[in-house]
Amino acid sequence: MNRLIFGIGLLISLSACASGPRLPPAPKLPYPAWYIGFAAPKHMEVWVETVDVLDTRGLAFFRVHGGVASYTGKVEGWHQGVSGGKPINNVDLPDQIFLRWQSLVEPQAYRARIQIPQWVRDEMVRPERVYCRGSKEWIEDYRFAITLGMAPGGIVKVWVGGPCLGFKEVGRYQAKVEPLGPNQDGRGLFYRAPNPAAQAWIDQHGIPYGSW
Repeated sequence: MNRLIFGIGLLISLSACASGPRLPPAPKLPYPAWYIGFAAPKHMEVWVETVDVLDTRGLAFFRVHGGVASYTGKVEGWHQGVSGGKPINNVDLPDQIFLRWQSLVEPQAYRARIQIPQWVRDEMVRPERVYCRGSKEWIEDYRFAITLGMAPGGIVKVWVGGPCLGFKEVGRYQAKVEPLGPNQDGRGLFYRAPNPAAQAWIDQHGIPYGSW
């Protein structure tokens, strides 16, 4: 009898080990994925090394996005977000976003941790009926995109919105200088010179710190 009880217990233990740790539930969003996009003022070139996300389940996702930004039509001030970006698949709504980028016109590397307020997540799952100019019809849409705007001096501006609903400002943040400098993405990407048009504008006008 003791051997039988021991055998049953062993089978239960092995079964538990074989099943492994329980996976967290999949995100329950009203759309396939939410998006992250990048923006920068005209001529103020940036290279985003990495974006990491901590979602509302407490799960960390590394290097979900990176690369070049979309540039606004003016140097001073901001527009109101961008409709492009990259889908962030199988990640729940963001609790924190970690951003590291190179400001090529200074040059300088920055890093920032952005705490996403609850009202932003509420906006991201709240349906709203809107007339979409692109499709020229009334649709039910969501603000499923977050835009990260980066400017010299380590300024980060964040918006939440969508192509048909427009964007709402989340906040303005001051990033810290990355003490390790550029090339923290492990791909051999170092500071490069701004393109000739951007450099010519900066040589003539300088960098308008304080305008963002």
